[in-house]
Amino acid sequence: MTVRYLQSAIGISRYIAIEGPIGVGKTALARRLADSLSGDLVLEEFEENPFLERFYRDGRSAALPAQMFFLFARARQIEQMRQSDLFSSVRISDYLFTRDRLFAELNLDAEELKLYDQIADNLAVDAPVPDLVIYLQASVDSILQRLARRNSPYDRYVERRYLERLTDAYSRFFHHYNDGPLLIVNASQINPVNNDEDYAQLFEQIERTTSGRRFFNPVTAALA
Repeated sequence: MTVRYLQSAIGISRYIAIEGPIGVGKTALARRLADSLSGDLVLEEFEENPFLERFYRDGRSAALPAQMFFLFARARQIEQMRQSDLFSSVRISDYLFTRDRLFAELNLDAEELKLYDQIADNLAVDAPVPDLVIYLQASVDSILQRLARRNSPYDRYVERRYLERLTDAYSRFFHHYNDGPLLIVNASQINPVNNDEDYAQLFEQIERTTSGRRFFNPVTAALA
């Protein structure tokens, strides 16, 4: 990719958020994009969450503290972004703040969700809207294969049924998303992190997505 090509993309999207289920490749893609665009990374604090492994291992018992840790951590990151000049550089994030409630609805019972909503309302986080959201979709089978290849202390506890519920929740969330430009990527059969050709094709789609909703399905394109 040429410098001119990268500069063109920088002029289009200064704040890009990457979303999708666990194991789909959000963080790795965020790192590569940030490297290409000389941008700042805003990463979800997975490794710092002391309740996450217990949540995946035991489920319900650690759902609320794990969720609250993420809520406070994300609120702090958003406040730090707001205190700095949001438009002074390109920012690439591996999460979208407004989808936080997706996990709360999925993992908390009714009373816990009520408490979560009360705390979230009191935090009154005014999250900036990304110039572009990239939603990485993938089949449950492909996600399970990727999780099996990762060396994470909690990936081995992720169950198929949970992934099925999670991918369905993501589909519903982004079906109704209209806050800004959205690029929906079929990531089941591509590897934009380690494959330069896949990355170049995806980067071109990112450059083109300046409004509305676009779909990038390289498998379908290849068969057409």
